Amino acid sequence: MTRLLLVDDHAVVRSGLKMLLGGHSEMEIVGEAATAGEALQKAEELNPDLILMDIGLPDKTGIEATREIKAKFPKIKIVALTIHEDEEYFFQMLDAGASGYVPKRAAPEELLTAIRAAAAGEVYLYPSLAKLLVRDYLSADRPAEEKINLDGLTSREHEVLTHLAEGESNDEIAAVLFISPKTVERHRENIMRKLSLHSRSELVRYAIRKGIIKA
Repeated sequence: MTRLLLVDDHAVVRSGLKMLLGGHSEMEIVGEAATAGEALQKAEELNPDLILMDIGLPDKTGIEATREIKAKFPKIKIVALTIHEDEEYFFQMLDAGASGYVPKRAAPEELLTAIRAAAAGEVYLYPSLAKLLVRDYLSADRPAEEKINLDGLTSREHEVLTHLAEGESNDEIAAVLFISPKTVERHRENIMRKLSLHSRSELVRYAIRKGIIKA
């Protein structure tokens, strides 16, 4: 059972989501929030498995809310559900820690797929937006020495990279690999340094480009 928190400042949108998701036995809507402040409060009170997060909230952006929630509750998965399909919002939301990004114009099945994927620890990106990651990676002008392949990583670093690209937290990776969260963080730092990556969205782009995860 995936416990969901709906965050959107429009009551009619939240109502529609409840109608859409309420009929699926593997999902339970445990709460709603209309602002970023309420989202943080409800995240602490309800400890949902996953949050559907709008970007255009009245007090703070959904990007800021996502960053704050992931900092305090790293195990909570967040999927952006928004009218914004701009590259700027897309990449910022990934960097903030979102495990999925779905436009509100998407078909209901796309949203359901995103929720199931994120709940399973995967990263889900709406197809047209996933292409932005690949295009951005391929078009980037990098010095030759920055184009390092996976041979530059140890086998353990490759394992950690795979889990990071799928949106898992340090604690979750540590539990799976039977190492400490501090060791995961050290591997993460080494991976980012070796691959000349500077953000989570760059890491996901790299993983898609190398076929580590699928867009």
